[in-house]
Amino acid sequence: MDLVNHLEGRLLFAVPKKGRLLQASLNLLEGADIQFKRENRLDIALVKNLPIALVFLPAADIPTFVGEGRVDLGITGYDQVQEHDAGVRALARVRRMSNEWDPARAAASAKPQGCETVMDLGFGSCRLQVQAPAKGDYAEGKDLIGKNIGTSFVHLAHEYFARLELEQEGVTDPARVEGRKLRTKIIELSGSVEAACALGVADGIVDLVESGETMKAAGLKAIDTVVETSAILIKSKAPSNPGLVELIASRLRGVITAQRYVLCQYNVPRAKLAEATKVTPGKRAATVTSLDEEGWVAVSAMVEKKRIAPVMDELVNVGAEDILVLDIHNTRSS
Repeated sequence: MDLVNHLEGRLLFAVPKKGRLLQASLNLLEGADIQFKRENRLDIALVKNLPIALVFLPAADIPTFVGEGRVDLGITGYDQVQEHDAGVRALARVRRMSNEWDPARAAASAKPQGCETVMDLGFGSCRLQVQAPAKGDYAEGKDLIGKNIGTSFVHLAHEYFARLELEQEGVTDPARVEGRKLRTKIIELSGSVEAACALGVADGIVDLVESGETMKAAGLKAIDTVVETSAILIKSKAPSNPGLVELIASRLRGVITAQRYVLCQYNVPRAKLAEATKVTPGKRAATVTSLDEEGWVAVSAMVEKKRIAPVMDELVNVGAEDILVLDIHNTRSS
């Protein structure tokens, strides 16, 4: 199959090819009825029921491909977008320093650069943290100024320690950042960053932390958080098919809403309706219909899944009866 020809006219959608975001991303696509089959060792999959091609890329590369307009949509971590943007800022500073930066030419480029966040996808939550040896003397980020820092997030780490160094020196003018040599040494590592301190490569690290158990096992402790992160949907500033981008976003939003909410239905005396709908206001408003039995109404409302048990308890106290909780498989709502 000539895959290049088959990509003609298709919207390109980047998905993490491995790692902590992959399976949740695939589950989300399945819930949105984006049908595809990924062949072994092939990083492009054609969607059967929509003019879309999925491109499987490292999560760290997706902001670059989306930002340069090479693909239209992407799922990646907020931390990766922030790292990419920090890298773009660093490159711009270098070009300005070397007189290679031409603002007029950059503004006149044929295609807008950069990516936009469409929505938070509600999974993959973790923190990009500064970690140091638990038995060491480092208690704050500023204690690591001038030390060796291991990380795969070199640009965010650079900006973080640049800010700390400026604060320590009492510098308030951001323009004075350019041209300054960082006293803290940022060491780029691509894997097993948590082992850097134990092996003597670094005095501290900047790395992603979920539960913190891995860091604890490595003898590390968190001393600061650089970025709170989760999976997000991003889009190019000039997508090839804006209407299709909005369709995909609407479907994904529906799946996420369905995962967060359940439908609560119950019967309640009309005299208690106001109290009951305070307990279950719904996303916009509760749906209320009259029952054949005089003085009673039936109520339906979406309720956050994590709150449903106490909500049911409160409804019982109000006087509601026949309370049912139904799963929502998909939805379209604002």
